[in-house]
Amino acid sequence: MRASQRVETVEADALGVSGGWNPNLSLSCHHGGRPTWNEKITAFVPGPLPKGMAVVGAANGTMTMAACIGEGIAAGQRAAADLGFAMKAFDPPTTDDEPFMVSPLWHVAFSKQKAFVDFQNDVTVDDIVLSAREGFRSVEHLKRYTTLGMGTEQGRTANVSGLAIMAAVTSRSIAATGTTSFRPPYAPVAIGAFAGHHRGKEFRPARLPPSHVWAQEQGAVFVETGPWLRAQYYPKPGERDWLEIVSREVRTVRSAVGFCDVSTLGKIDIQGPDAAAFLDRLYINTFSTLAVGRARYGVMLREDGFILDDGTTSRLASDRYFMTTTTANAARVFQHMQFCHQVLWPELDVQFVSVTDQWAQFSVAGPRARATLAAIVDAPFDLSNAAFPYLAAAELTVCAGIPARLYRLSFSGELAYEIGVAARYGHALAHALMEVGAPFGIAPYAPRHLASCASRRAMSPAMRSTAARLRATSDLGA
Repeated sequence: MRASQRVETVEADALGVSGGWNPNLSLSCHHGGRPTWNEKITAFVPGPLPKGMAVVGAANGTMTMAACIGEGIAAGQRAAADLGFAMKAFDPPTTDDEPFMVSPLWHVAFSKQKAFVDFQNDVTVDDIVLSAREGFRSVEHLKRYTTLGMGTEQGRTANVSGLAIMAAVTSRSIAATGTTSFRPPYAPVAIGAFAGHHRGKEFRPARLPPSHVWAQEQGAVFVETGPWLRAQYYPKPGERDWLEIVSREVRTVRSAVGFCDVSTLGKIDIQGPDAAAFLDRLYINTFSTLAVGRARYGVMLREDGFILDDGTTSRLASDRYFMTTTTANAARVFQHMQFCHQVLWPELDVQFVSVTDQWAQFSVAGPRARATLAAIVDAPFDLSNAAFPYLAAAELTVCAGIPARLYRLSFSGELAYEIGVAARYGHALAHALMEVGAPFGIAPYAPRHLASCASRRAMSPAMRSTAARLRATSDLGA
């Protein structure tokens, strides 16, 4: 349709639509740069650039050969100078500038026919006008309301035209209308390339507890436990096999003191006015009657009545609990809790979050466990049996001011505690325990030794009887 309102029909085998000469802005925008509108070439060009980046030539909106060469030389000289090189003077090559001119025609406004802007997603001028009328005038809203530029070409053929039409509809300049964000990758990438190989460590990288580097320094042998890589035993020179190593570690814990990293246990912080009622429904036993400063062993069932998990939960305040789960079931328990809260009991005012990675936690067990911890627990905290009995829990400080939590828990039958600090202190706490426990013959051990066949052989009959009795009445299942 011509301006004279006369219509001409042209037969064609293909229709080509030009969006003008638009510089590729992706690299600068991926580094945080924001494009600016250049009226001379009716296109967006790179705006303020990230430190260390230079854009020249057509990528910078410069369209003539002589100007492109000049920009390239200047940028090269600046880069050489930044690297400490001196540039020799030379005459740049000269060229005859080719003519460059552009006069945009965004659409034929008086046409009554459908005017397509995005041919891949069938977005028309009417769609853009409707978007503005509905209040979706931001370019990000326009994109999502109309699907403009959301095809495989990612806006390369339609975005500038669509933004110009929105600017005209809303009586704004194209510069004021702006442009959408540019996100990597520039070219589509198959999702399989991001996923990697579905085998080995590329499928599920091992998670490392806070004391992993310390354990490596001790020459530990590691084993995969669920998603974690955990110390299995700590060999010493001259020991012949794993049984000898494990038996020595067990004897140390039974007769003196040992410690192990239990940071891999799931940890969930539960808060809210209905936290107690929520736990009463999750466990087969009652937690609403648990006193502040106390811990209790609990068994959690699935909906079909089978045991899902077990662990200890401590009450830190009237409306706050700290739950531990088994290592392998940590994610499953948290998922179960979310289902129960969101689907079964949404009326309960309770919130919870997984804090497994936020805490480094060590079990310190054996007859000399109290004496070892007394060397790092800050005064005036009282570790005596009367002041801090079995299944007690407290928040305190250790090592001259580091916030910590202490629990009187045992899963091996001896006098035992679990001490937790922020994960960033885990490495240092392992060193500290070895240092203060040295006079008592302390040794690191792996979490499951004391329930193993080797540990049972290392126990006296009296020890086995005591362990069995405590296992039946305490929190040993955690």
